[in-house]
Amino acid sequence: MSTYKRLYIFVEGNDDERFFNKVLVPKFKEKYDYVKLIKYARWEKESVNNYIKSIKAMGADYIFVADINNSPCITAKKERIQSIYKKIDNDKIIVVIKEIESWYLAGLESKVTKQLRIKNFANTGNIEKEKFNALIPKKFTSRIDFMSEILKDFSIDIAKQKNNSFKYLVEKYDC
Repeated sequence: MSTYKRLYIFVEGNDDERFFNKVLVPKFKEKYDYVKLIKYARWEKESVNNYIKSIKAMGADYIFVADINNSPCITAKKERIQSIYKKIDNDKIIVVIKEIESWYLAGLESKVTKQLRIKNFANTGNIEKEKFNALIPKKFTSRIDFMSEILKDFSIDIAKQKNNSFKYLVEKYDC
């Protein structure tokens, strides 16, 4: 008899939610019966801690995703997160380097970057929000339109080659 497997994915905001829904949730649904995204950035710390506690109590799995931002390294970022969210397990934290925008650009093949008329990056590990925003072609009426267009042609295999933190998540969870 198989057990009902649930996965909760904590993401920071709308851009993360859009990315996960299009790229990774379909992959997780191959392994889990239920997958839920939780945007935690505006939640009270205690609410996040209580949610994690209840996820653990029901025997479900979870992933906590956070941008590295200005932390000097992954370990420092994880320690900071654990100092804020006391219930979190270290091995459930996935640190995005540098920000989620780097993952968006990582999945683009060179022919797609040519079509979009943007630079093709061999490695997107140093891409920050500001650099991403500067790339947005004038033909896009909004940042969201540009991100949605990127996700139409996103390649997980290409992204694994161009971004180590994305590769880590995909390989850790066998996506």
